[in-house]
Amino acid sequence: MTALTAPRRTTFTQAPVGPTFLRTLRSELLKLTTLRSTWWSLAIAAVLSVGIAWLYVSASDGGYAISGVVASTQFTMLVAGILGAIAVTGEYATGMIRSTLTATPRRAQVVLAKSLAVALVVGAATAVSYLVCLAVTVPISTAAIAWSDPAQALLPLLFGVVSMVAYALIGMGFGLLIRNGAGAIAATVGVLFVAPIAVNLFALGGASWQWVVDLGRYLPVAAGGDLTAIPTGDVLVPTVTLAAWVVALVGAGIVVLRQRDA
Repeated sequence: MTALTAPRRTTFTQAPVGPTFLRTLRSELLKLTTLRSTWWSLAIAAVLSVGIAWLYVSASDGGYAISGVVASTQFTMLVAGILGAIAVTGEYATGMIRSTLTATPRRAQVVLAKSLAVALVVGAATAVSYLVCLAVTVPISTAAIAWSDPAQALLPLLFGVVSMVAYALIGMGFGLLIRNGAGAIAATVGVLFVAPIAVNLFALGGASWQWVVDLGRYLPVAAGGDLTAIPTGDVLVPTVTLAAWVVALVGAGIVVLRQRDA
């Protein structure tokens, strides 16, 4: 007769759900930088930046080079917004989003990693294009750059990079909400380009429509223009405005992504 022994207790170790944030970020960077559309968008933005900066300084008979560089942001903002939109909608068009969410079930982590990837790529590309713009415009400018005064030189360039990143993330937010390339691009163009024009038209209506013009100050483009003004003035309100647009759209995109099927 054999003695009965107590069963051995089995311990289970819960495995982490999906990859870490850094691995997710690496994956998002890899996906973003291996798309031809990304490089085409960045190349178009760079060409526009250099061309507009050169035209600005040339047309003003050797004007301030920093003004020409930051002025280009008002045109390249659409490219940044569209890049952010297609960074999301492209995955829905190809069905890759299902593979992404299967590998990383934490959907908020995916969105945050994708947001950081877009911010890093757009920010780095904008900084490089600004350096090229300076290399092109400084030789033809008759006004020396006041590097000793941050409000005249360094801060406008820095806030220009921040604005471009914000425009890209706004486009990404619309991509998360709409999930369709054409729709997300239309919404991005509407907010970044059409809305400011519409607001300016209300200025012709006199004092009765002044409240609409006042609300226009809180549009992303108006906030970006205030940040890149030379010399740099009050940066708190425009910074909060841009941050609010980004947080609202990307945050709403996270909520929608967690509630809808991919």
